[in-house]
Amino acid sequence: MFHGTITKELTSHEEWSHYNENIIEDQKDFVFVKFSGLYLKSMEYLQSYISLKVCIFSNNFITDIHPLQNCIKLIKLDLHGNQIKNLPDTKFWSGLKYLKLLYLHDNAFAKLKNLCVLSACPSLIALTLFDCPVSLKKGYRHVLVNSIWPLKALDRHVISDEEIIQNWQLPERFKSIFW
Repeated sequence: MFHGTITKELTSHEEWSHYNENIIEDQKDFVFVKFSGLYLKSMEYLQSYISLKVCIFSNNFITDIHPLQNCIKLIKLDLHGNQIKNLPDTKFWSGLKYLKLLYLHDNAFAKLKNLCVLSACPSLIALTLFDCPVSLKKGYRHVLVNSIWPLKALDRHVISDEEIIQNWQLPERFKSIFW
């Protein structure tokens, strides 16, 4: 099992020893990484992964995602099942111009105002925050839907026009059919 940092563990492992010379230089070219369920506490070595497009770092012990600030080409970021309580500021999120999918469910977010920084993410279309304490707050979905304009789906459910426009009711012929 991996504990602590990524690169140190990989480069010291016997099976990876023949890659040791090039692994540090090649990190800038990685476009996909998956480190799920490895009990990792830090993402510090991801700072050099500048070409990263897909990052799956689920089910670890991550609390700080600032090391991802140099990964400006990210399209999908999966951080579900960690111990994240706070998100970086709007400057961080505005730098992730291509980020479309963000999975943050099953984390420790408790305050709705801490999530509004995601409004700076210009391309975010899908976000998950279910199984977080904040998802139990009244008006949680309404606030996020109206804060993050490009968002099309929240917690695996498509956002309807009625959710965006407060107190708007569609005429009966346009309402969804419930079985």
